Amino acid sequence: MSPPERKRKKTKQSLVLGPTPESTPITSLPDDLVVSCLARVTRLQYPTLSLVSKSFRSLLASPELYKTRSSLGHTESCLYVCLSFPTYPIPRWFTLCQKPDRTQTTNDTMKLKPSGYVLAKLSSPQSRSAHCSGLVTLGSDIYNIGGPVDEEEPSSSVSILDCRSHTWRQGPSLLVKRKHPFASVLDGKIYVAGHSNSSFSDWMEVFDPKTQTWELVSSPPAEIRLQYDHISASAGIDGKVHIFRSCKGLAYDTREGRWESVGTEMSSGWLWLPYCVVENVLYYYNEREEIKWYDTKGRRWRVLKGVKGLPKISLYTATLADYGRKMAVLWDMDVASTGDKMIWCTVIALERRNDEEIWGKVEWKEAVLKVPFSCTIKHALAATV
Repeated sequence: MSPPERKRKKTKQSLVLGPTPESTPITSLPDDLVVSCLARVTRLQYPTLSLVSKSFRSLLASPELYKTRSSLGHTESCLYVCLSFPTYPIPRWFTLCQKPDRTQTTNDTMKLKPSGYVLAKLSSPQSRSAHCSGLVTLGSDIYNIGGPVDEEEPSSSVSILDCRSHTWRQGPSLLVKRKHPFASVLDGKIYVAGHSNSSFSDWMEVFDPKTQTWELVSSPPAEIRLQYDHISASAGIDGKVHIFRSCKGLAYDTREGRWESVGTEMSSGWLWLPYCVVENVLYYYNEREEIKWYDTKGRRWRVLKGVKGLPKISLYTATLADYGRKMAVLWDMDVASTGDKMIWCTVIALERRNDEEIWGKVEWKEAVLKVPFSCTIKHALAATV
């Protein structure tokens, strides 16, 4: 091939690949145009895009970007996972993202396409508090309620992770210092119950994000309240905040402002097992490798049908999470050759066919992060951004 022919081929190839960053860098475009483009990209790709430049990282965390996403109707659920590393005293937070893969196509063009999922570590300072029972989401914020896990003293601390900018801020403190509080979200408000060192009248309080204030709610009678000083689980469904200890259950009707007992059929079987609430339905994973859901009308537990492709998951490592009307399941598996572990994640789409049937379909299942053997999954939950 003659030199002119080689030159022509090289020129043609450079046009196919597109202009070089030095000639027309996207960062030279007006910020409002870049924001408009980024708002149309799935949030799963933001951790990768943040590596482009400092200006990109700034735009990806800007309020203007999320205002644009909201106006375009491009808000989506983003999964966050809290991991505990024994050699590191403060829990670390990760978010699920798509892993890019540079793929050479047949016509010599280079394209970036999603190639699976990974957990990306947040670069923001970590929150000292990480009580699993005190972690909940409201909109784009994760509320971390309670004091450090290594302290036994009750605490009124509330810290908030802004999932748009990945920064922590202090939230309005609880009215009452509590030890290992349990938090539930219902109708856009946070209900917190748990042991305190003061009177019977302060057993539960509620946070209204519109007014940014906490308010005490009516408590159950003292003789009943004493039976629930150590809570096993809590969940907000069907307009009621359910509180459980062992096989005993109470429910606070937020509309009527009154307490009522919960039948044993609801409290049996699922306590101390992985559970979550998705679209007002309570689910849990049991030792028979089933996912069950509670039928509030029939007052019985039913099996989630149609779920195929899940491996055997240890109850000691499984975590369930609401992932935007879907269910995320996380667990870990040993890597025999290295002595480490892989954290796995699967997403299950849910379909309610009638009052007695909910069906699930596994959308994907992948290993998303390699961690030391001593690492544990503390909690997983999703924010809307």
